[in-house]
Amino acid sequence: MMLFRSKRIFHLLFITLLVPQPAVLAQVKTLATVAARTTSLASFYQADAVVEAVRQTQISAQVSGAIIALPVKAGDRVKSGQVLLSIDARAAMQDAAASRAQVDAAKAALLVASKDYERQKQLFAKNYISQAQLDRAASQYQSATAQANAQIAQAGSVQTQSSFYTINAPYAGVVADMPLTTGDMAMPGRPLMTVYDPMQLRVTANIPQTQIAYWNPEQKATIEIPALPAGQSLFAAGKVTVLPSADAATHTVAVRFDLPMGIQGVTPGMFARVRLSLNPAASMQSGDKSVARVYVPQQAVFRRAELNAVYVVGRDGKANLRQIKAGPVTGNEREILSGLSAGELVALDPVQAASQSRLP
Repeated sequence: MMLFRSKRIFHLLFITLLVPQPAVLAQVKTLATVAARTTSLASFYQADAVVEAVRQTQISAQVSGAIIALPVKAGDRVKSGQVLLSIDARAAMQDAAASRAQVDAAKAALLVASKDYERQKQLFAKNYISQAQLDRAASQYQSATAQANAQIAQAGSVQTQSSFYTINAPYAGVVADMPLTTGDMAMPGRPLMTVYDPMQLRVTANIPQTQIAYWNPEQKATIEIPALPAGQSLFAAGKVTVLPSADAATHTVAVRFDLPMGIQGVTPGMFARVRLSLNPAASMQSGDKSVARVYVPQQAVFRRAELNAVYVVGRDGKANLRQIKAGPVTGNEREILSGLSAGELVALDPVQAASQSRLP
């Protein structure tokens, strides 16, 4: 008798688990969906790009010597004129001291020649000396003047060269790379470090010539930097510069798009995408049949590792997971490049749809 009752209780519990409860049915009914829409009003071209600094400088030395001080390191922010590194300048300081001594000697010789020339002029005025002696004194004075000027110029050159042993920042920026350490030998022309200005950045993309011909410059290009958090990765391009030459091998044109001033979290070398608006009529004339595009709300798309997916709701009301290839974000919508057709219903809340998809 006890065995029969146990089997009956287990059977009732199994039926209870199989039949959805009223709360679960209510949850299924409240699943919000939206139909994937399509548009053929415009055509776009998306190109891969790379972030660059408008001002980026490779710092090199003009003189040779051992590096004795490195007050900065890679990643540091520096001010304009800040000392970046110092090179051993003891020999240069000795040359500068010798040059100053030679200047003093030249000035002393010039003083003697000047006084002698004045005396010779007084004697000549009294007819005590000949014209030849006066000319000789004048020549000695002019020679002493020239030697003094030459020594002063040479001393200035030595002083200028001695300043090359201390390298200062050309502008306020960030030290991007420093492949050296204290004790390394600096040589003229050898790159010592790289400094860039983080306030002025741009992206450069290579656009095919055929797309450049149908580009609509009246609509601003959109720049996407996928490495940034969602919602902060889209920017309107500023100044656009089309370089006046094309690559002979790839038949592409380099186009530069300025990013907003002072953008945070973006560094040179990062991957970016540029989206250009094309003339729809010209695009169709060129044989581009892929004008229609599919869009869904951004919140309906979720990502797990390398998987981009949406929950598609079928006629039976069940949400099924489907992998898609996601495109760029436009406003609050994301373009679906493949995996979804226009008119299909997708769940607006992937978390709720995932919980319902696990229901029996």
